[in-house]
Amino acid sequence: MPNTFLKADNIVATALELLSRSIVLPRLVTQYGLADFKGAKDDTITIRVPALLTAREYEWRTRSNPIVMDELEELGVPLALDKHPYSAVAITDEELTLDITDFAKQVLQPQIDAVAARLEEYIATAMAGADTDHADIAYAEDPDAAGFYNALVDARAALNAARIPMAGRVVVVGSAVEAAALKENAFRDVSQSGSPGALRDATLGQVAGFTVVSSSSVDDDFAMAFHKSAFAFGNVAPAVPAGAAFGSSQSKDGLALRWIRDYDTMYARDRSFVSSFAGAASVDDANVTDGSGETTLTGKNRRAVKIAFTGAS
Repeated sequence: MPNTFLKADNIVATALELLSRSIVLPRLVTQYGLADFKGAKDDTITIRVPALLTAREYEWRTRSNPIVMDELEELGVPLALDKHPYSAVAITDEELTLDITDFAKQVLQPQIDAVAARLEEYIATAMAGADTDHADIAYAEDPDAAGFYNALVDARAALNAARIPMAGRVVVVGSAVEAAALKENAFRDVSQSGSPGALRDATLGQVAGFTVVSSSSVDDDFAMAFHKSAFAFGNVAPAVPAGAAFGSSQSKDGLALRWIRDYDTMYARDRSFVSSFAGAASVDDANVTDGSGETTLTGKNRRAVKIAFTGAS
């Protein structure tokens, strides 16, 4: 039988498949890729946020006043592709000959893990720095209470009042919030619908209309409820240079990576290089005017609600 060699594309695709089980934030936000950024000035695209209006009410039967005209104000939120995370590793001839038995597992997988973790950190940073319109919702740890469930109900009410779509709502929690929530009987009772596949993807369950997801990329005491349109993530796999001896660019589940492997004759060693282009942003909303023309919201993120967690003393 002929020999079967694992190709670069297959190696990277396999690694991304494994990553999809641990890197979760890119799948929870709105994604933009190569087709969006190709040819964009300053490597930046503008996300159009629709204008928001409040309906007026005209006088009944009489016609003593003219109709009042509102002005539409759309907001353009910039999303820049301005990050270039990478991992570069040199492998000597001795290491390649005597020490490495599985290049994909021992060399490439740790590199891809490192770059993917940095990509997720960009989204986590955008979430932590978001200027939200809603007041923070308090949640104090207490296994005998239903604090987490109640906090999500309050978050649901806030998003409902802002007319945010029901579909696509998520809650991301850090490890301390996750532990506190899992201790609550009320949370366990309403989150039993999670399947083994969902648990594999860090999903704790469906609560109050939110998919609750744990992430190691956010702070331990972090918790936020949001709609996927609240945050934008740009990610592009750099092209494989024509001079590279071995390389592949792949995208899966919001992660786009490139791998290049070549040989450095000056030092008698292989070089393995994994990299990506990325950027993340909080999507703030346009100004809203009420029936009298007064501004009630000045460009804050109304699709996200922060949950202020207090651990047990």
